[in-house]
Amino acid sequence: MVLAAVAALGAGLLSGCADDGDDGSAGSSGGGDSKGKTVVTVGTYGVMGFKQAGLYDEYTKLHPNIKIEENVIDPASNYYPQLLTHLGSGSGLADIQAVEVGNINEVTTTQADKFVDLSKADGVKKENFLDWKWAQATAKDGKTIGLGTDVGPMAICYRKDLFQQAGLPTDRAAVSKLWAGDWQKYLNAGKDFAKKAPGGAAFLDSAGGLFNAAVSGGSEVYYDKSGKPIYKDNPAVKKAWKLATDASASKLSAGLQEFTKPWQQALANGKFATASCPAWMLGQIKEYAGDKYSGKWDVAAAPKPANWGGSFLSVPQAAKNKDEAVKLATWLTAPEQQAKLFEKQASFPSAQAAYDLPQVADAKLPYFNNAPIGKIFSEAAKDSPTQVLGPKDAVIKQNFVDVGLLQVDQQGKSAAEGWKAAIKTNDNALDQ
Repeated sequence: MVLAAVAALGAGLLSGCADDGDDGSAGSSGGGDSKGKTVVTVGTYGVMGFKQAGLYDEYTKLHPNIKIEENVIDPASNYYPQLLTHLGSGSGLADIQAVEVGNINEVTTTQADKFVDLSKADGVKKENFLDWKWAQATAKDGKTIGLGTDVGPMAICYRKDLFQQAGLPTDRAAVSKLWAGDWQKYLNAGKDFAKKAPGGAAFLDSAGGLFNAAVSGGSEVYYDKSGKPIYKDNPAVKKAWKLATDASASKLSAGLQEFTKPWQQALANGKFATASCPAWMLGQIKEYAGDKYSGKWDVAAAPKPANWGGSFLSVPQAAKNKDEAVKLATWLTAPEQQAKLFEKQASFPSAQAAYDLPQVADAKLPYFNNAPIGKIFSEAAKDSPTQVLGPKDAVIKQNFVDVGLLQVDQQGKSAAEGWKAAIKTNDNALDQ
C-alpha cells in the first residue's frame, strides 16, 4: 500500500490549518434541514481531514437521513477559549467538538459533566485504542469524554543525501542505530555531521522542536500524578532543556521557529538535515520542501518512543442531536475509518486495532524514499508511555518553546536566561 500524504493532521496549533467555510461560530443551530434530514454539526480546530478523506460522504450514504455540517476554526482564532465559553453557557456548541491533547486534561477534570460518556456508546471498544490514548480522555470517575482520532508517534526525518555528503550512514536502520536509546547520541551524530556539513546546512531545524520531541517521551512532564505542577523541578524537563540549549550553543540548530515562513523556506532551500518528526510532520515536510527533494528525505526511529500531538472527538451534553452525534463520533474513530484517514491524510491512528489493516501495515511513502512509515510509527505509538497531563500542558509547553528557547536559539540569550524567562511566563500563566 502506497500512502499518498498531502497534508499533515492532528497536532492542533502545529498542523496546516486551511479554512473550510468557517463563519467564526463554534457550531450551527443543528436540527433538520429543508429536506427533513437531521443535521449533525462537527466543530474542529483546523482541518482534521474527515471531509477531505471522504468519510462524511461515506457516512451519509450509509445514513441517508443524516446531513453533516463541519465548522472549521483556525486554531489561532482561539478555538479552545471559545469552546469553554460555549460550554459555560450551554449554547453555541456543535454536536461533536474536537479537543486537542494539550487541553484534554482540563476538559476531563473541570468539564467532564458537560460531555457524554462515550465509553458506553454502542460499538466503542476500549481495547481498540492505545491504552495511553484512552487514559488521556478518561476522568477520575472512569467517564471517557473523548474518543481518540490521531496520535503523533515520534521518528526522526533526515536528508539522506546530506548525511552521505557528511560521511554519515544513510540506510534508515543504520541511522536509527546512531542514536538508539539516547537523545544525546542524536546530538553526537549532529556534531559529526557538522564537521563536514555540506553547503552550510544545519543538523536540525529548531531547538524548540528538539525540546518537544525529547520531553514528550516522559510519563511525568509538567505535572505529577497528583496534579501538582512540576515543570520547574522535573529532571526530565531540565534534561530536555539542556539538550535543546546545547544544540543551539553547538550551532547544530538552524535557529528556526517551526511552522513559520522562515522554517518553510529553509525546507524549500535544504537548510537543515534532520527534524524531530511526529507522524503529522511528514505532510509538512513534503508540502514545503517540494518535489526537488522527493526521495532525498527518509525516516528513522527516534532515540526513544514518544508522542507529540493528537486529538479527540467529544459530544457535549448540550448537543442538539446528541444521539446521532454519538453514532457519528463512534463511526469516525473506529479502526476502519482511522485507517482510511491515515491513507488519505497522514493522520496516524490512535486505534491500535487499525495497525494490522493494510492501509497502515503496508504503508510506504515514496517521497521519503519509500520508508515503511506504517511500521515505524506503529512501533513508536505502541511503546510511547502513558503521559500524565495537566490543565495547562499546552500553555506550559508553548512558553518553554516560544518564549524561552526562542530567546536562546534566535536572540543569543544564555540557557539560564531563557529558562528564567520561560519559568516566569509559565508562573504568570498558572496564576491567572
